[in-house]
This record gives sequence, C-alpha cells and structure tokens, in this order.
Amino acid sequence: MTGQLMEKPPFPDELTMFEAFRTSLNPLIESGKLAMILCQFPPWFDCTKEHVMKLRNVREMLSDVPVAIEFRHQSWYSDQFREQTLAFLHEHDYIHSVCDEPQAGEGSIPIVPVATHKEKTLVRLHGRNKAGWRKETAGADWRKVRYLYDYNEKEIQEWLTRVEELHEASTDVYVIWNNNSGGHAAGNARTFLDMAGITYEGLAPKQLSLFEEER
Repeated sequence: MTGQLMEKPPFPDELTMFEAFRTSLNPLIESGKLAMILCQFPPWFDCTKEHVMKLRNVREMLSDVPVAIEFRHQSWYSDQFREQTLAFLHEHDYIHSVCDEPQAGEGSIPIVPVATHKEKTLVRLHGRNKAGWRKETAGADWRKVRYLYDYNEKEIQEWLTRVEELHEASTDVYVIWNNNSGGHAAGNARTFLDMAGITYEGLAPKQLSLFEEER
C-alpha cells in the first residue's frame, strides 16, 4: 500500500478501503504465500503526532497480517526521533523496511540497518540516482529515471554484509532490488546471490531466465 492524497477516493471511508484490501489478500494467505504487506508512505509523511496515530490505525486495521513500514521523510530517523521510531515499530510488531536510496533532502531516508521484528526484515534497494530522485531535478520524466542505477560489486558486498548482520536479529531477511528503470535489478540480484552463495531449487523456468538474461 502506498499512501497518497486523492481528490476523489474510490471508497466511501477508510474502514471500507481496508476491508476490501484485506479481502483481496485471502488467496495469498490461504496458500501460505503472503510474506508481508508493505505500507510505503510518501515524502510528505513526516514524524508528527497525527502521522503516528495513522500508523497505529494501520496496525489495527491489518492486525492479523505481517506489515512492513517504509518511510520517505528523514524526520523519522533524525537524532531527535530515530530511537523512538525504531522502538515504536518494535512495540507494534511492525517489520522495518531498511532502504538504500539517494540522499536528496528531507524526502529521502538514510540507511538504518536495524531489525525491529524477530522473524522478518525487509531490505529495499532503490539505487543512488540523486539527480533523478526528485521531480525538481529530474524533470518531467522523473518517474522513468528515478530508479536508474547499477550497483557495483563493492556496493553489493556492503549490502551483503548488512543483510548478514540483520539476519542475526531476524529469522528471514527479504531483499528487493528496486533499481529497475534501466533493467539493472535482476543482474544485481544475481550477483548478490552469487556472492552470498545462495541457490534455489524448484523455481519456475521463466523466473530463472529473468536473472540469466540480465547478467
């Protein structure tokens, strides 16, 4: 779920929206394939009392499923609020979404490799295209270039080390490569797997070819 302002929401109220969303998850839940739900908040969602209450409401509405939280406003990790933010996520059984993204002002967050859930941690790698991160610097096509970035082997090794450390505090660490504007995500993921010595069996053939074609 991504929180955005809409002039004409498609649901009469928030409760109806969450009920519809929750119902849509049933096939994944029943098949045992739901790892978590990612709730990603926009750059204007800063650390305020009002927004903390919003997080409490989300947890209540999705109380029976694992939920990861991803912030985009730096205030959540400021010196003033960083420890409180992590403690809040832990207290409310939220999965921390650890992100790598360009440091482009208050609408981006730093790398905070901390697990707040003993079973699951989410890592999202958005790339480091600072010029393309914001519409003001990237221009009209910013959505097409925002995630244009190819991680080098040194950067991938740095993330492998972080993931191994996160794994010490969390049973499972899910790594998502979101640097997909130029098609680099699959190749970077393949390099990461090779460096980590991770292999999978039983994947669909088309899934395997996604990685092979990007190498």
